[in-house]
Amino acid sequence: MDNLNIGQRLKAARQNRNMTLDGLAEITGVSKPMLGQIERGRSSPTVNTLWKIATGMKIPFSSFFQEQRTEYTIVDLQKQNMILEENGEMRVYSLFAFDPIRSYEAFYIEFDSGCEHHSDKHNDGVEEYVFVVHGNLDMILNDTKISLKETQAIRFEANIPHSYLNPYEDICSVYNMIFYQK
Repeated sequence: MDNLNIGQRLKAARQNRNMTLDGLAEITGVSKPMLGQIERGRSSPTVNTLWKIATGMKIPFSSFFQEQRTEYTIVDLQKQNMILEENGEMRVYSLFAFDPIRSYEAFYIEFDSGCEHHSDKHNDGVEEYVFVVHGNLDMILNDTKISLKETQAIRFEANIPHSYLNPYEDICSVYNMIFYQK
């Protein structure tokens, strides 16, 4: 993950809203020193930290990874920045950064065997779609456990706490699309 680019995008988003680091810390629950380190590219933020910032600022998660627009885009995972989470057991690749016209973003995520990732609820009107490409994945939506097999998919309102669990032997890979209400 390119910490400097994420930091520059965070700083630009904060300054566009005429916010101070203190104000940003207040609405996101992320400490002012941590926000400053992220902006300077000296700290590698976790997925949860970026989600807290994005949710607090009411901006898409992938806005930290946006690239310039072109007629078409080919994505090669080998060339994408990766965010490591859960001690490296979860790898998140931004495939398509937030598109304000279409109001969605897309990710490819890998969960190692034994990985558990708990996500805070997103803003109202946000929907997630998870497509299991390889392996099996258990999800907990509120208190309901759902087991997904390879080639299965789920759509859910993401304004609830939700968790991704891979208690299985094989790695699990998914495509994750997040749609925002216009």
